[in-house]
Amino acid sequence: MHVPDGYLDAATTAGTAAVAAAGVALALRGSRRELDERTAPMAGLTAAFVFAVQMMNFPIAYGTSGHLVGGALTAVLVGPWTAVLCMTVVLLVQALVFADGGLTALGTNVTLMALVAVAVGYGVFAGLRRVLPAGRTGVLAAAGVGAFLSVPVAALVFAGLFGLGGVADVSLVAVAGGDGAACTC
Repeated sequence: MHVPDGYLDAATTAGTAAVAAAGVALALRGSRRELDERTAPMAGLTAAFVFAVQMMNFPIAYGTSGHLVGGALTAVLVGPWTAVLCMTVVLLVQALVFADGGLTALGTNVTLMALVAVAVGYGVFAGLRRVLPAGRTGVLAAAGVGAFLSVPVAALVFAGLFGLGGVADVSLVAVAGGDGAACTC
């Protein structure tokens, strides 16, 4: 799921970097309300778990891979603002140590996996918690649906970004999940 360096043009890459920087800045402020004696250690454990799970990749196509994202799970466990920070740290370490996604694409990856995935996952979770029964079953169902929806929404956002500024030799149809024969955008 990491976007590699060179998939998006400079303007789109700079735009996603600006969005990521603004989102992380907001998360720094918002996490003050979420972090306490319970959530601080949980944030560290959750980030470590997400880091480990994200290292298990499966190939998709055209030099990219997919993996579990973990944004929704992190948001449910430690809150959405702290989840953005956890996901950003995970992505930063992966880019610096493992070249997973690359440095120029870090803003894009933070936007997709730390901002979009967390916002969608937690938003769906919070919305469903209002209508589902209280208790473990309701929490698990809401978290599962939030996690399930967060990944395709992040992928759709990437497809939109690729449509705006994709420069890799991959068709937009292939990026969107088709066979790529109809378009070489």
